[in-house]
Amino acid sequence: MDRDTKSLQYIPKVYTFVKNSAMKNLSLKLDDDIFQETERIVTKVKKNRNRYINEAIDFYNRLHRRRLLAKQLSKESKLVAKDSLEVLAEFEKLTDED
Repeated sequence: MDRDTKSLQYIPKVYTFVKNSAMKNLSLKLDDDIFQETERIVTKVKKNRNRYINEAIDFYNRLHRRRLLAKQLSKESKLVAKDSLEVLAEFEKLTDED
């Protein structure tokens, strides 16, 4: 074994699972107070800024996806409410006849 191959034997294998390995560059302008707070937090939690911002945006996206879904379900529920009450009334008439 040559020297380079031999030294590779001692490097532990680390397996990472990445949802999407494609990364996009983004120019981001932050308010100064938000940037300063982010820097303080990133230092305390020992994460790099890029990972921290990615996780924050992912969380924010999931939050809004849930809010949009709740809004859609509420709208659809209101659309079928009248029909549901009519069907319920018909079933009650059937049970009253027995």
